[in-house]
Amino acid sequence: MSYYRLSLEAAMLALGRLRLRNALFVLFIGLAPTSVPALDHTATSTPAAKTVGLFLNESEAFAGYTLFNKIRSETIYLIDNQGRVVHKWELDFKAVFARLLENGNLLTLDRYPDRDTKRSVREIDRNGNILWECTQGLPHHDFLKMPNGNVLLLSRQRKTPEEVIAAGANPEFISDKGLVAPHIVEARITGPASCEIVWEWSAWDHLIQDFDPSKANYGVVAEHPELIDLNFHLPVITDWFDPSDWIHSNGIDYNPELDQVMLSASYFSEVWIIDHSTTRAEAAGSSGGNSGQGGDLLYRWGNPRAYRAGTPADQQLFWSHNPQWIPPGLAGAGNILVFNNGSKSRDITLWRPYSSIDEVALPVNGANYRLDPDRAYAPVEPVWTYTAPTPSDFFAPYLSGAQRLPNGNTLICDGVHGTLFEVTPAGKTVWKYVNPMTSNGPLRQGEPVPLEQARRRGRERPANQVYRAYRYAPDYPGLQGLDLAPGEPIELYATP
Repeated sequence: MSYYRLSLEAAMLALGRLRLRNALFVLFIGLAPTSVPALDHTATSTPAAKTVGLFLNESEAFAGYTLFNKIRSETIYLIDNQGRVVHKWELDFKAVFARLLENGNLLTLDRYPDRDTKRSVREIDRNGNILWECTQGLPHHDFLKMPNGNVLLLSRQRKTPEEVIAAGANPEFISDKGLVAPHIVEARITGPASCEIVWEWSAWDHLIQDFDPSKANYGVVAEHPELIDLNFHLPVITDWFDPSDWIHSNGIDYNPELDQVMLSASYFSEVWIIDHSTTRAEAAGSSGGNSGQGGDLLYRWGNPRAYRAGTPADQQLFWSHNPQWIPPGLAGAGNILVFNNGSKSRDITLWRPYSSIDEVALPVNGANYRLDPDRAYAPVEPVWTYTAPTPSDFFAPYLSGAQRLPNGNTLICDGVHGTLFEVTPAGKTVWKYVNPMTSNGPLRQGEPVPLEQARRRGRERPANQVYRAYRYAPDYPGLQGLDLAPGEPIELYATP
């Protein structure tokens, strides 16, 4: 049984804490229908207990419109704070998630049935028409449109076992699939089905190792925090850990003021920042760009033992998603906001069975970042953290994200459980919504969220999972000209 699935005893405890939805996963899973009834939003004379849809909408919540979809779904929803649909996009492919652009279109990534097959980033108009698509490298997990109109894609490069050994890897860590290295691609759109790479960065160009002096990249790891230790491998974090996915980057962001890119290094339990002002040649080396450091890491945070500057006690991140700079004009502008998933590991030093949202103040030094005398990057801890009052009540060990809102609150996407909620700086929950959509269609109110078989690795998961969600202010340019008249909620209601 998957570790996030509650036992009967845990379910009863959850009921005592009013965590009805999670308990119902276990208590009533056998009641989930095999087919979805016809759409019917008629209210009942005796409303069913809430299991999906809107749970909370207090006056402190930021009034806006929330964009989300069930992961790998053909329908993208925009809802108001009352949980009513104001617009939806019907696609002819399954999207991982979407961003609403300022021109009113969506930017999406199609689902990835396998890590090494073709995938595309697409721009979609308001009617669901594909305006262009771009496939460069192997895009996955994250993407964004840059101010110059290009798209920044998180991609990957697969290296053979022979290449990995030649780079100085310890064979103990190498599977027959070799290793996968993060690869960031900036592509210019050249036509409806074409794009060209104009800039790229690969983690493979910035390695160090102290295992084999006869191989490439040999050096003293502790003296080079700007480089990536090829032989740093945390113990297995989850049952679905892929040993070839050595770093597992799952999120990127771009800062136009600094001209820098941030990426997650999830299996290192770090976030990294690199210089985007470099040429393609400089990005592969250690000089050039505004920083003068080429494509070497300008900053890294979350786990200083990844570069021999700390112990397990110094680790702050535990498998993270969606790292980002907080945009100008918002509370904490210029700081990092990151979804700190937590983990249950066979190694007790990695055991943190709860999630948090962490805000980190960057030690900016011009185009670079200050390194402490002990050669660890500051700060020692976040400047702001959200956890549930009982930390283990909020635990999303994968997927998920967060967004700082204009009123200072933070929108949180617990992707594992399809739950979106908004918290104040003091940690008070002021808005909560549970995605009613599954692969079989919308759930009926009062019906528990069923579990479904995952795409691979034989685990079960809630059927309403959400990769990421975004809240947009009413004056956001991408909403202008869009009919925002509220319609019905997504969930169904039984007739009287």
